[in-house]
Amino acid sequence: MSTAYNPGSLAVQEREGVQDLAAHVGRSITHGIRPIAAAFLEAQPMLMIGAADHEGRVWSSLLTGAPGFVRATGPHTVSVAAALPEGTPDGAPVGTLALDPRTRRRMRLNGTATRSGRGFTVEAEQVFSNCPKYLQKREWYGSEPDRAGAGTARHGEALTSEQASRIHAADTFFIATTAPDGVDTSHRGGNPGFVRVDGPQELSWRDYPGNAMFLTLGNLESDGRAGLLFLDWETGLTLQLSGHAHTEYTPEGRVTRFRVDRTTETPAASPLRWSPPEYSPSNPVT
Repeated sequence: MSTAYNPGSLAVQEREGVQDLAAHVGRSITHGIRPIAAAFLEAQPMLMIGAADHEGRVWSSLLTGAPGFVRATGPHTVSVAAALPEGTPDGAPVGTLALDPRTRRRMRLNGTATRSGRGFTVEAEQVFSNCPKYLQKREWYGSEPDRAGAGTARHGEALTSEQASRIHAADTFFIATTAPDGVDTSHRGGNPGFVRVDGPQELSWRDYPGNAMFLTLGNLESDGRAGLLFLDWETGLTLQLSGHAHTEYTPEGRVTRFRVDRTTETPAASPLRWSPPEYSPSNPVT
């Protein structure tokens, strides 16, 4: 990526009148992995990754491991001791997000993934951190490795009533989006109820004020494919949704609408166990 922002992000920044702020914030985007970023990555037991599968569907997935399973092996390279999500082509553009609920810190690293041994490497093209806004604080209770992957994945084309209830109760989800210049994975958070289930295949949420980058909304301007990941922090269940999204700009604010095409629910997908949340003071009242 030769510039900090693609045309979609620039268009949204202009629409919202935040070009100067976005240009200032964009200076934090680097091609290299600084020592503080490398140390942060190596301390994390989980990594979110977004990528398109062989059919072109975009998914957001969760990878886990003992701290150190993600580590910088050079100024532009990250090694991940976990398999690429099933269906991800070798050499695919990926967007990764390392998030630490304990400290409410997060870092994004976007680039190209190549399989290597039992894991893969990412050649970094964009590396940057985000503010803790809308991040819920959680304590890590530890891991139950014997239960990881114990559940059988269930696939569908619409939400079940149980899945709809799970989404309505969520305070966090992750969204992967794509554009001609790469893939990005971001975080969305709020008080339970901030994501609305408008039907078995329809979700919506308000786009809260952020850092003015508009990377996610910018990608949706040029390519509506998106993947959502909801995580049950206490049991390790994951709910992945792949579909298409668009943003509506109204006098009351921005609303993103997502249409579900495919669902994958996996009980005990993660061995990590986390405490109930301490909600971010930035969360708007839902």
